[in-house]
Amino acid sequence: MGFDLASLMDARRGENFKLHQEFLNPQLARVLKTLGMDRFYEKGEGCYLIDREGERYLDFLSGFGVYALGRSHPVVKQALKEAIDLDLPNMVQFDCALLPGLLAEALVARTHEGLERCFFCNSGAEAIEAAIKFSKYSTGRSRVLYVEHAFHGLTNGALSLNGGKEFKSGFGPLLPGCDAVALGDLDALERELRRGDVAAFVVELIQGKGVYMASEEYWRGAEALCRKHGTLFVADEVQTGLGRTGRLWAHEHYGLRPDVVTVSKALSGGFVPIGATITSTAIFEKVFSRMERAVVHSTTFGRNQLAMVAGLATLQTIDDEEIVDRARVSGESFAKSLQPLVEKYEMFKEVRGKGLMIGLEFGEPSSLRLKSRWKMLESAHKGLFSQLVVGPLFNRHRILTQVAADNVNIVKLLPPLICGQEEIDYFVEALDDVLNDAHKNSSLVFEFGKNLAKSALHR
Repeated sequence: MGFDLASLMDARRGENFKLHQEFLNPQLARVLKTLGMDRFYEKGEGCYLIDREGERYLDFLSGFGVYALGRSHPVVKQALKEAIDLDLPNMVQFDCALLPGLLAEALVARTHEGLERCFFCNSGAEAIEAAIKFSKYSTGRSRVLYVEHAFHGLTNGALSLNGGKEFKSGFGPLLPGCDAVALGDLDALERELRRGDVAAFVVELIQGKGVYMASEEYWRGAEALCRKHGTLFVADEVQTGLGRTGRLWAHEHYGLRPDVVTVSKALSGGFVPIGATITSTAIFEKVFSRMERAVVHSTTFGRNQLAMVAGLATLQTIDDEEIVDRARVSGESFAKSLQPLVEKYEMFKEVRGKGLMIGLEFGEPSSLRLKSRWKMLESAHKGLFSQLVVGPLFNRHRILTQVAADNVNIVKLLPPLICGQEEIDYFVEALDDVLNDAHKNSSLVFEFGKNLAKSALHR
């Protein structure tokens, strides 16, 4: 009989949520149904998802930033087809294959002088785990600092650097010696560094949870303090890297030279999971100091040939299609196009971010009528208004976005870096419609409530 993918999928069409409820995570299925976001996607193409009815959805989530090149990019697809047809000797393990060396060379060439070695793994969280281990071993120190509101992944070590209590609850005890400092507070950072036992300060240059930012003065000061006290400065570029912020690396905006950089998401081209930890030779050679330590840190799939091909094809495409510059130009256009809505609507407080990593923050209005409605929503659940924006954007306008974090009124946009003015204009018009409704009447609340009620009845 053999394996026939098309026939299998056709025979089981429409069972998506049933299978997830029975064999995977039933709570995820419940959440999507409650929010009215239970669709049956069958194709991804550029900036769009397409469901089984042929409806197109503008994807401004892009797999949490994975689809920098859009979905199903032809260059990466063709490269992977060629790699499969070559029958490459994959994961021999006792081998020094060519493709990992080529990808490491390509990444190092795109970083500042002083970053010279790569460790390959399968995800951003794994890249952070490697950064934690490498920092501790190379410095001989035990503590790691991170910033409040941080998100670096959900494996045990990465979770220890997480600023969200909702993620940590029930999973302790986590790694000892992991402590948070406030973003922007150099005095607090120096108090901790002065103790002389901090191996690394691990940071996102723009925080994924909330799109929170700090000044160039703060970042330069933080880097200088790390140098002064012998602490490694680790830049988590898992979401911000490879053009997302309008520069290849977010740390370039501030003129920084991190000791360690982690990258993942976009490097995959949207096809094969990959992560990398990029360090100096000095750090690497302390960890892998002699032959007996050649595999002291490793992962089975880390130098997977298909992942290496996806990474090489992605980097080449970023260069060939001038993706970084396109992200910068589109980001500037987004900011310019959204600013009139900030001035128009009381609840719309701020547009922030860099490039195509954008946070839309909402807050309490000044007029009494709107203020009472706002307080009613906030008393029901803190941060509910942002979900009332995300829901109609999806259900009315077929635009997929996300609430930036729990209990905050911030909507986060992570469009594919190939998006252009057409997508920007469509989004701005849709947001204008949703906010106009929110400010003029209560239909936004009724619409969301109707979806909740329908989902409850269905269950």
